Amino acid sequence: MERFHHHQGGATTTTTTSNATNSDLKCGKKRGSYNCGRCGLPKKGHVCNLTPTTTTTTAITSTPTTDSCNSARGSTIDHASHSHLRRALSFDEADDLPSGFHSDLDDADEAELGFDYPEIDPDASGCLPASCLWEILRRLPPAGILSAATVCKGWRETTRKIWKAAEVLRLTVPSRAQVGFVGSLLQKYSRLVTLSLRLESDLDSMLLACIAFSCPSLEVLEITKSQSSLNRITGGELGRFVADKRCLKILKMEGCSSLGSFSLCSPSLGTLWLSDLRSLSKMAFNCPNLKEISLEFSRQENDSTDLVAMVDGMGRGCPRLQNIHISSFRLSHAVVLALTAAQLSELRMLSLVLGVDITDASVASIASSYPNLELLDLSGSSISDSGIGMICNVFPDSLSRLLLALCPNITSSGIQFATAELPLLELMDCGMTICDPNAQDSTSETGDHELSKQPNSKFHLIYQKLIIKHNHLKKLSLWGCSGLDALYLNCPQLEDLNLNSCKNLHPERLLLQCPSLRTVHASDCKELVVGAIRIQLDKAAAPEENLLSCKRLADGSKRIRVPPLINSQSSDNYTKRRRVGSHQCNILMS
Repeated sequence: MERFHHHQGGATTTTTTSNATNSDLKCGKKRGSYNCGRCGLPKKGHVCNLTPTTTTTTAITSTPTTDSCNSARGSTIDHASHSHLRRALSFDEADDLPSGFHSDLDDADEAELGFDYPEIDPDASGCLPASCLWEILRRLPPAGILSAATVCKGWRETTRKIWKAAEVLRLTVPSRAQVGFVGSLLQKYSRLVTLSLRLESDLDSMLLACIAFSCPSLEVLEITKSQSSLNRITGGELGRFVADKRCLKILKMEGCSSLGSFSLCSPSLGTLWLSDLRSLSKMAFNCPNLKEISLEFSRQENDSTDLVAMVDGMGRGCPRLQNIHISSFRLSHAVVLALTAAQLSELRMLSLVLGVDITDASVASIASSYPNLELLDLSGSSISDSGIGMICNVFPDSLSRLLLALCPNITSSGIQFATAELPLLELMDCGMTICDPNAQDSTSETGDHELSKQPNSKFHLIYQKLIIKHNHLKKLSLWGCSGLDALYLNCPQLEDLNLNSCKNLHPERLLLQCPSLRTVHASDCKELVVGAIRIQLDKAAAPEENLLSCKRLADGSKRIRVPPLINSQSSDNYTKRRRVGSHQCNILMS
């Protein structure tokens, strides 16, 4: 039997393949040596102390290709490396960006129904059907596709069509990579729609121009950087890029400390995330379809950005805004007044973080202008329990997420009132609100010691108790509440509980009636508290006692258990109750 193998120079015939295969099948299984392969001693009862010899493999692809594309081989991008991109507006949503190298044919059903495989000569593709070769090659990372293109002419033509069909790419650019190489790689993706770059090198206008030239149909651009890299893009260069990319819908960029000023004009841009902003002299927006904006300013006291003018221009140039997130030390009541004057009728999520000068008067302005908010984040502000009362009076039928971390004027009474008056609440963050002013606690999840302010209220108690009963609450965060010594929770839908750094909780005054609890964060808590949490969770996970299968004697003196065969109905109930009550809950200590 002859089998043909394709090579680049032509087809060669081999006749020894079948004979070699038959001889291998006839041979029996070969046993390994009974002696150690390192020292030669018998293996039985032997532990070798010699180090094994290492083997090295050499890569066929070139060095820059392998380094720049190995990141696409991974499954996900590490979200912990994203230093400042806050997901306060969409923290419950998974990342929509697929990982690695993907074409528009990831779904096999869609590939069969809506795609015509390219015509490939079977003799030029190693006797493989076109659909089979396509499905194999399109699953390779970029480095593998570059290597496959060197096999033969048929594979090279197939890889070219795969480059053109790809729509999503995630790529890490190493520090030694050249801009020309990145440009040559991006030019292969003529239909690229989504690009996510992780930069270990500096970002400048050359790379931005390379992206604009190589990706004419780009709709989503996300640029993150390592701590050692710098973003040298200026405001003018960013404005020209946005204006030239008429198809761009989503732009997310880290390290925007060199912008200085910018003017963004785009009829298609719908989402804008910029972080590490610093001392912006001018900001102009003309994005009529912009629906989500996130602006994170650097945490420096000498920031000179005029946020009032920025918010005023944003309200005029972006009338369809639905989600707004601004993080800056310069947030004040005047900024809130400018935001309420914009009259953004579609606003649903508002996040104003680290605004020390935001008070209860600011809450009153927000409540009067935007009564349909679904998310409100005023973390780091100076609001008190009175402001919480205004929130509860205005948003009982819409608000589902309330974040009030780092608000030292809030007491446990305000938190209890919010959970009692907001029936649709699903997430609440009250971290660092109930703090012990006498404790020298330097633990803070934000790492900013200046945010640990003393409460202004004279009636702020040192140790407080918190009682929460809510039917829809799913996530509750009480991290850093060192002034909390008693906690009683009755939340049947609660899945995530954060008790990090709650150092003064007493195990005798802790009660968790949360059957759906999946994760408890308890780092820097007392060991007795952790033990009490574990005991209560184990007790809740254990099946309840089946009272239907127990009966008393005729004189009523003793209760006996009836065998399951006698009472089949009670046995079924016992099985169902045991199945429902058993689930695992993780206690995270780090």
